Amino acid sequence: MRALLTTFSWQELRHHPWRNAAAVLAVMLGVALAFSVQLINASALDEFSSAVRSVNGQPDLEVRAVQGSFDEAVFARLAQHPQVTLASPVLEFQGLALAGERQVPMRVIGIDALALPTIAPALMPQPRKNANRFAMLAPGHVFLNAAARNVLGLSADAVEGRAETIRLRSASAWQQLEVAGHVAASGTALAVMDIAAAQDLFDKLGQLSRVDLRLAPGTDQAAFIASLQRSPGWPAGLQFAEPGDAAERVSNLSRAYRVNLTVLALVALFTGAFLVFSVLALSVAKRAQQFALLGVLGLTPRERLRLVLVESLVLGLIGSGAGLALGTALAAFALRVLGGDLGGGYFEGVAPALHWSTGSALLYGGLGVLAALVGGWWPARAAQALPEAQTLKGLGAAPVPSQSHWLALGLIAASAALANMPAVGDIPVAAYLSVGCLLVGGIAALPWLIALLYDRVAPVFAQRVLPMLAIERARRMRGTAAVAVSGVVASLSLAVALTVMVASFRDSVTRWLDVVLPADLYLRATSSGRSGNSGTQSSSDTATFPPAFVQALAQLPGVERTGTLRTRSLQLDPAQPAVTLISRSLDGGAAQALPLVGPALPVPAGQIGIYVSEPMVELYGAKPGALFAPLSSALDSSTTGATPASFFVAGVWRDYARQFGAITMDARDFERLTGERNVSDVSLWLAPGASEGAVRAAVRELAARRVGVSSESESNIEISAVGQIRATSLRIFDRSFAVTYWLQAVAIAIGLFGIAASFSAQVLARRKEFGLLAHLGFTRRQVLAVVAGEGAAWTAIGAVAGLLLGLAVSVVLVKVVNPQSFHWTMDLLVPWERLLVLCAAVVAAGTVTAWMAGRAAAGKDVVLAVKEDW
Repeated sequence: MRALLTTFSWQELRHHPWRNAAAVLAVMLGVALAFSVQLINASALDEFSSAVRSVNGQPDLEVRAVQGSFDEAVFARLAQHPQVTLASPVLEFQGLALAGERQVPMRVIGIDALALPTIAPALMPQPRKNANRFAMLAPGHVFLNAAARNVLGLSADAVEGRAETIRLRSASAWQQLEVAGHVAASGTALAVMDIAAAQDLFDKLGQLSRVDLRLAPGTDQAAFIASLQRSPGWPAGLQFAEPGDAAERVSNLSRAYRVNLTVLALVALFTGAFLVFSVLALSVAKRAQQFALLGVLGLTPRERLRLVLVESLVLGLIGSGAGLALGTALAAFALRVLGGDLGGGYFEGVAPALHWSTGSALLYGGLGVLAALVGGWWPARAAQALPEAQTLKGLGAAPVPSQSHWLALGLIAASAALANMPAVGDIPVAAYLSVGCLLVGGIAALPWLIALLYDRVAPVFAQRVLPMLAIERARRMRGTAAVAVSGVVASLSLAVALTVMVASFRDSVTRWLDVVLPADLYLRATSSGRSGNSGTQSSSDTATFPPAFVQALAQLPGVERTGTLRTRSLQLDPAQPAVTLISRSLDGGAAQALPLVGPALPVPAGQIGIYVSEPMVELYGAKPGALFAPLSSALDSSTTGATPASFFVAGVWRDYARQFGAITMDARDFERLTGERNVSDVSLWLAPGASEGAVRAAVRELAARRVGVSSESESNIEISAVGQIRATSLRIFDRSFAVTYWLQAVAIAIGLFGIAASFSAQVLARRKEFGLLAHLGFTRRQVLAVVAGEGAAWTAIGAVAGLLLGLAVSVVLVKVVNPQSFHWTMDLLVPWERLLVLCAAVVAAGTVTAWMAGRAAAGKDVVLAVKEDW
C-alpha cells in the first residue's frame, strides 16, 4: 500500500495539485472556522469566570438580596454568628464615569479593606508609590483596575508625582475622586473604594449588596442556611449562593448560543465533505482504467477501496492540520480586535487572552479527518466496484443502483420524531439530529424523486432529440444523478433554511419593534446603553427621573402625551441570571402595549396581573392563568402592605431584548407595592405638526433647569427618535447574521464545484459515447447542448429537492431549535421571491458548469476514442 501511495497516488497529486488543493482548502476552512469559534468562546468564558472569581473571591457562601440592596444590620448579625469566622460586607452598584466628553459605565465596589484580603485578594486596593498607606481607608479615594484606566483614557501605569482624578455618578450626583492606586481584578471596568465612603458619597447609607462569609471548619452549609432562615427576624428576600454560581449561570445560559454558533461554523466542514467527494470522484473516474489494470495485475477490490480511503485520509490530515493553524490565528486576531464577544452579548467588555486547548484541537482535527473520509467513501466504493474488463475497454462504469425509498421514508419519520423531543440541558440535540436525518433522508430519496418527476416529463420531450437524450440519461442513471447533485441539494437546503430562519427572525423583530416602540421620542436617564446578555443589571436601575420632571415634560409645547417605564433587576433564583421587572402604563390594555403571543386573561379580584416574557415560562414555569409565587417572595421585603401580594400571570409576551426573562406590571400597581414613583425611561408622543428638533431642545433645556445638568455632561439624558432606535436595532441584527450569508455562498459554491467535478468525471468516462454521437452526425455544439441539458435536468431536480428540504429544515430551526435554545419564538416567514431567485441561480450555474465541464470531452479528438474498440 505504501508503494502505491508513493507512486500511483503521488503522481495523481503532482499532476493535479490545484484540484486536490481545493479539497484541502475546503477541509481547512471548515476546521478553521469551527476551531476558532471554539477557542474564542472558551477563552472568553475562562476570562469571564476568572474575572468573576477575582471580584467575588472565594468565600464559602454569599448572602445577596433578591433585588437591589439590603440593610447592613444583616452584616452585624452574620458577623456575630458562632459558625462564621469572617464576614466581608460589599456594596456594589453600576455607575457612570466621565471620560472626556463621554460617559462610560463603571462598576463601583465598596469594600472593607480589613476583612477583604483572605476572601477576595484581587479586590485589595494597592496604593500608589509613596502614597499614604491608609489611603485605602480615606474618603474621596478610588482604586481602578486596568480596564477602568483604559476606558477612562488614563495611562496604563500612574505617573509618579502627577495627581489623577475621575468623576463618578450614581443617580443624579457627580462626585470627584482621587485615583489613589489600583486593584488587580480583571474583567470589566471597576472602581474600588472604602465601603463607608461609597455609602456616604453615593447616598447609600446603611445599604449592602452582599456579604461574603467564611464558615468555621466542619460547618454544614445546608443546616447553617436553614437555621438562619428559620431564625426570628431574618429578613425576607435574602438568598444564599456559592461563589461559583455567577460564572456557572453565564456558562449554562450561554451554552446554547455557543453550541449554535459552533454548529453554524461546522456547515462549512459539512459542505467540505462534498468537495472531497467531488474531487475524489473525478480522480477515480480519470484513473478508472488504471484501477482496472491494477485489478488485473492482482490488486483486489478491497485494496482499491483502502487505497482511495487512504488518499482521502491524507487530504483530511493536511486540511485539518492547516485548519487548526489557521483557526488559532483567526482566534488570536479576533480576540485582539473584537474581544471575546461574538454578537451574543454574553461576554461584553471582556478582553481575554487566547487559551489554546489540545483536547479541542484533537476534536476538531478529528472532525476534519472524518469529513474527508466520509467524502471519500463513495468514490472508494466506486473504485472497488469497477468492472475491470468493461473499464479497460473504456465502456464506463456500471450504473449505480438506486437506493430504496423506504430508507428515505424511515429517516424522514425519524426526523419528525426527533423534532418533537425536548432539549438536553438547553441544547437542542434531538433537533440537530432531526436536521441531519432530514438531510440524509432527502438525499436518499433523490432517485425516487427523479423517477417520479422525469417519468412524467419524458413523454413531453419524446419528439425532441437533444432534450430527450438529457432527460433519458437522468431517468436511467438516476443513482448517478442523485450522487452528482447531492452536494447541491445539501448546500441549497441549508442555504434555504438559513434564509427562511433569518427572514423570519428579522420580520418578527421588526413587528416586535412596532409594538414596543409606539412613541416618537424616547428619553433615558443614563447613556450606558443596553446591559447585554451577561445577566448583570444595567445602570438604568440607578438613575431615574422624578415625577415632577415627567409632569413638566407633558407640559412642553409640541408634546401630546407621555408614557413612563421603570426597570428593576430581580434575582429570583441563584442558579439563574437576574430577570427584569418592568413597570409601565397599561391603561390602553396589555394587547396594545405588549406583543402578546396569546390572549390576555382577566385578572381575578384581589390579585395583581403580570405579563411575563416567553423565557419566564420555560425557566420559571410562569404559565398563564397561574399564580407566580417567586415574585411575591421577591417583593415581600419592599411592599408597604402587611401581607404579600398575589401575582396572576395574565399573559405571555415576546421580548427579544432580554433572554433571561422579564415581568411587566401596571405602573400603578408597582407604585402601590413599592412606593417608588421615579422612572428610568419616558416616551413622548408629539402633537401633529410639532418639530422634533424643537422638542429635543426644549427637553434638554428643561433637564438643565430642573435636574441641574451641567454643560460638560448634557448627555445625562439620552434622547432617541423611534426611527433611530429601529434603524440601529435592525443594523445590529443584520450585522449579527452577516456570517450566515457568507456561509450560504460558500456552501453553494462547494455544491456547484461538486456538480462540475461529477460532470467532469462522467464525461471523461463517456468519451466513447460522445465519439459515437459525433459519428452519428452530432456537432460539437449539439453534444455540448446534451451535456448542458443534463446539467439543467440534474440541477433542476436538485433545486426542487433542496428547496423542499430547506423549507422542512427551516421549520425545525424556527419552531424547535430557536425556542429550545433561546426560549423565545418567532413567526415563520417564507421569502418566496428570494428563494425562487436562489433556486434559478443554482440551476443556471449548474447548467453553465456542466457545459464548461463537457467542453474538453467534446473536443475533436473524441471521435478517435471510438477507434480504441476497433
